[in-house]
Amino acid sequence: MSRPIFSEDEPGRKWDKCVTDAVLKTGGGVAIGAVCSVLFFSRKGWPLLFGGGFGVGMAYANCERALNNSLYGQNLVKSANKC
Repeated sequence: MSRPIFSEDEPGRKWDKCVTDAVLKTGGGVAIGAVCSVLFFSRKGWPLLFGGGFGVGMAYANCERALNNSLYGQNLVKSANKC
């Protein structure tokens, strides 16, 4: 049997997912930046920062959407008004 999920636990779970998402996406961006640095840019440091920045930005956008959705109770998919 699964445990019940209480409403006061929801923000904590969302923050945990946000932190995990940020770590994974930043790590992936840095890894892709390292590969690109070695293969294409003769071992410069800026592709690592560039990839890490993309990872942080993507994680921030996902986290902002998830937290705003739970705070304001909005759906992410809006239906189109047909006239």
